[in-house]
Amino acid sequence: MQARKRAEGEATGVRVGFTCSKKVGNAVARNRAKRRLREIARLVLPELGQDGFDYVLIGRAEQTAARDFIAMQDDLRRALRKAHST
Repeated sequence: MQARKRAEGEATGVRVGFTCSKKVGNAVARNRAKRRLREIARLVLPELGQDGFDYVLIGRAEQTAARDFIAMQDDLRRALRKAHST
């Protein structure tokens, strides 16, 4: 995950982007990985995302499509806490 604070003059709210390279697999595998990332973001970002930030969730080969869903949610929570603690 990457997080970046927007400039003061830009719109408020949380923006999220998703990316999966061809290393993740064919189009079906990439789309499945992005669907999982979208659902995790939908569940986790309302509680830990901060207004004025842009987030990019990056799908990884052999991790995003196969990893346990609850474990991925915990990973995103941990990454968000770390990103906002600095």
